[in-house]
Amino acid sequence: MSEFSHCLNSLFLFKFWMCSKHSFQKVKSFIRSFTSRDQMAQSSNPSFFSQEELNKLKSDFKKGGLEAVTQLIQKKLKELDNTELNIAVTGEAGTGKSTFINAMTGLQSGDEGAAVSSSTEGTMESTGYKHPNLPNVCFWDLPGIGTIKFPADKYLKKMKFKIYDFFIIILADRVTENDVRLAKEMKRLGKNFYFIRSKIDNAFHSNGKQSGKFDDEEELEKIRSYCVRSLEEARISSPSVFLISSFFPSQYDFNLLNKALVNGLPNIKKNVYILALPNLNLETVQKKKEELKKRVWMLATLSGALGAVPIPGFSLGCDIGILIGGIIQFRKCLGLDDASLQRLAKRAGKPVEDLKAVVKTPLMGEITPDIINRLSWGVAALAISALELALDGIPVIGSIFGAGSSFLMTYKLLIDVLNDLTENAQRVVKAAFDLQQTSI
Repeated sequence: MSEFSHCLNSLFLFKFWMCSKHSFQKVKSFIRSFTSRDQMAQSSNPSFFSQEELNKLKSDFKKGGLEAVTQLIQKKLKELDNTELNIAVTGEAGTGKSTFINAMTGLQSGDEGAAVSSSTEGTMESTGYKHPNLPNVCFWDLPGIGTIKFPADKYLKKMKFKIYDFFIIILADRVTENDVRLAKEMKRLGKNFYFIRSKIDNAFHSNGKQSGKFDDEEELEKIRSYCVRSLEEARISSPSVFLISSFFPSQYDFNLLNKALVNGLPNIKKNVYILALPNLNLETVQKKKEELKKRVWMLATLSGALGAVPIPGFSLGCDIGILIGGIIQFRKCLGLDDASLQRLAKRAGKPVEDLKAVVKTPLMGEITPDIINRLSWGVAALAISALELALDGIPVIGSIFGAGSSFLMTYKLLIDVLNDLTENAQRVVKAAFDLQQTSI
């Protein structure tokens, strides 16, 4: 018998032990304790499911067990993977729209797929730039309003504003009539819009205020107050203005801007946006972890349903396939694939080898069944009981999670993988930006 076959057989025996009567009774105890917290969990609903969908999951499970809920879960996973997010970046020509898009996607001018900057009239039509890792996320560079080719009245008619999820209006040195017209049109359409005062580093330089850390709060407050006052005078109520430099996205209001954008999106699109953010600080990495954790229970539930199929070897093979797919997705979203590491190194001005040197995980490179089985052995060695898997953050359908070993093994392994990859992603960010703190 080969070593690989021995691992499979040993893992199968462990899975059988987990399904024993003793373990099953523990699962039932866990379900009773979890369901008693249903009402509290419903108020926050940490999943991507509406309350109506959660109720249907519980009802379907009662009628048909795990097999009955897999269709809805598969549909939701597909929805997560295929949800589009279209972000429009607009404003007058020359305000730095293309540079801002590159800052948001982690690309730099000259990179493949980067937005093209121009010192002339700029883009002549709406141009989409897909996120390098998440192609369903697209930033649209809209033509500058108020140019000879696109006077304001023609611009408002030609731009198909309804297709975009939200708008970024980039301001120049002053607030113009065109900026106000854009905002009023978006408000009329019921679209969220955010004002950005770009090129703050240039403002510091031109005013003779530039310093090594760009931390002149008094000057920043003057610029912010002017923008807000000008917009209020134009009857834009309670405008939020974010001061940024696209060349220094870890400074000024970039983090505040991203928080505002996240808070303005519905659940699934919020998840997509967070996973699309470049890893510029430790807080972003932690947010990505929390979003990816919401997918783990769905993958584990599919594993539990497949584990009920009475075909020798079928369950384990499906578990491995689910685990490999999950690891590859987590790794890419956390910026640990080669392309993401290259982009981050270029932005930070560090050799990519320096970033790769701090990565300490066996989960880089090709993920094989042998790697999965070695991870599984680690779980088996801990002799995990069902009660020890009463983990936080599982949505309010606790009764689904009594499926036995396939669910328990997949859930535990994916959580361990996610923790491991998150720790490595944080080490990479620290190395890239010379951060010493352990958290933000």
